Amino acid sequence: MEMLSFKNISVVYNEDVAESLPVAKHTRSVLAANGLESKIAPSSHYDPQASLVITIGGDGTLLKASRFYAPKEVPVLGINLGRLGFLAQANTDEIEASVKKLINNEYRIESRMMLSAFSDRVLALNDIVIKGDTFSRTSKLFLYINGKVVCDYLADGIIISTPTGSTAYTLSAGGPVLVPGLDAMVIVPICAHTLTARPLVIPANEEIKITSCNTCSKLKMSADGQDTIDISSDDCVVIKKSATEAKLVILEKENNGFYAVLREKLQWGVAPER
Repeated sequence: MEMLSFKNISVVYNEDVAESLPVAKHTRSVLAANGLESKIAPSSHYDPQASLVITIGGDGTLLKASRFYAPKEVPVLGINLGRLGFLAQANTDEIEASVKKLINNEYRIESRMMLSAFSDRVLALNDIVIKGDTFSRTSKLFLYINGKVVCDYLADGIIISTPTGSTAYTLSAGGPVLVPGLDAMVIVPICAHTLTARPLVIPANEEIKITSCNTCSKLKMSADGQDTIDISSDDCVVIKKSATEAKLVILEKENNGFYAVLREKLQWGVAPER
């Protein structure tokens, strides 16, 4: 079992959420009461020397931290202040119990697949999204897999997702849910202007290339809905599985398996009340 290092704990809070700093301070005091020293840092100023990161915020805060710390192989644990918190492991009323579990080795560290674009200059734990930069117009996007033409989309955009991200934007766009341990990628067009455009699930070792027509407007690409860059319409974007993996701390507790979380937080398969 891979073990955590408590040598340099960083408690990262979301500056845009007013209550996150008080919760971060409370987390630090709980750690201190259990003999563990930690530092508090905003999500805009990470500690490159951290050995364990505890994020205070929503899934977005955890995703941002994971992209920074994944190349350093630093595990991340999420405390949820957001609406859903699908990736987070605890709510604010569970901080004391969560710290106890860390000390008692009641956890596991999961390696999660990430996506890479532009030779790992762009990393994503959830998804990479390509859209046109004009709100009122669809874009013509061409999809290649392993250098072979698969199809072209007239759509608002296209999502390339990991299994971790399959419960996020991909799901909202009509994609399937993948168990995090699967070695696969999901390709989902956004509001495609055709009835035959459906999601694709492909092996993770395949290479995806997306291009546009020269007459189209410029494109925008985002990683996990956060890091956005402009792309020229005559550029091509190559997306593939990264050699870098994110490390997420999963606490051992009742109903914390993937299917239980799916049912609890997304109300998966729950029949409506009469």
